[in-house]
Amino acid sequence: MTQRLNWESDGLKWPHRQHSRFVQAAGLRWHIQQFDSGLLAAPTALLIHGTGASTHSWRGLAPLLTPYFKVLSLDLPGHAFTGMPSGGASSSQLSLPGMAKAIGELLVLLDVRPALLIGHSAGAALAVRMALDGLARPDNIVSINGALQPLGGLAGQVFSPVAKLMSALPFVPSLFAWQATHPSVLQKLIDSTGSRLDAEGMALYGQLVSNAGHAAGALGMMANWDLPQLASDLPRLTVPLSLIVGSQDHTVQPRQAEQLVALWPASSACARPQLIKLPGLGHLAHEERPDLVAAHIFRQLGLASTRDEDCYQ
Repeated sequence: MTQRLNWESDGLKWPHRQHSRFVQAAGLRWHIQQFDSGLLAAPTALLIHGTGASTHSWRGLAPLLTPYFKVLSLDLPGHAFTGMPSGGASSSQLSLPGMAKAIGELLVLLDVRPALLIGHSAGAALAVRMALDGLARPDNIVSINGALQPLGGLAGQVFSPVAKLMSALPFVPSLFAWQATHPSVLQKLIDSTGSRLDAEGMALYGQLVSNAGHAAGALGMMANWDLPQLASDLPRLTVPLSLIVGSQDHTVQPRQAEQLVALWPASSACARPQLIKLPGLGHLAHEERPDLVAAHIFRQLGLASTRDEDCYQ
């Protein structure tokens, strides 16, 4: 059995550890973090990380949202401190609809009805899928460098088959994790996103990608991902969608968001998505400049004045 991260040892210095707890839902043991708000009747914002990340990626943004929202973040199935589905890398719970359904069951258990879904990369696809499938009924969805469309060209033809092959080989996660222990490998992984992280961010990703259990979860998610169906279902979305895009994102090219907005059908049940570009930021924009991302979210929701936003520039 692939060794997974241990909360009592690996989680001792985890960001916002005091907000963490573990719950059982959908056959999984979930690691979640919950932040209270200064408002008694504050709505809830659900934060969904992308492939290979965890709750740590929201360490800067989550506290900035609490003046207006209660905040719930989670480790996706097979990631960080949330358990791997019983079916392993081939489990349907690592697919887009499967993960969305599992998160929906978690929300029912917690009796949480998020008014705002914020998803990064593949997490944005999960947020949209949950809204489309009635697993959440938010007032708004915010996508941060969202992976909402299939990869084009050669990458699209190769990515899924290769991921399926890698996830099926039991030694691959351990091999990947061993390689990731080398600082130069980790640096190349982060550089490939177009982002620059501080020492804490680098150390946290190093802890994740060097763990074979986490690597297995990320590979399994990639192997089971199916974006063509989501792309065809997008016009049915009835929730306002905002697209925050880092101009230096090398993982999900900014032109994907631009194309999504340009090709949004006039017959769609929802208005054309709002596109916000962040110059100089990469795929991990919310970790590079959580203050700037928060300011744009507040502006889109009408929660901050222009003067307030100027302070974040």
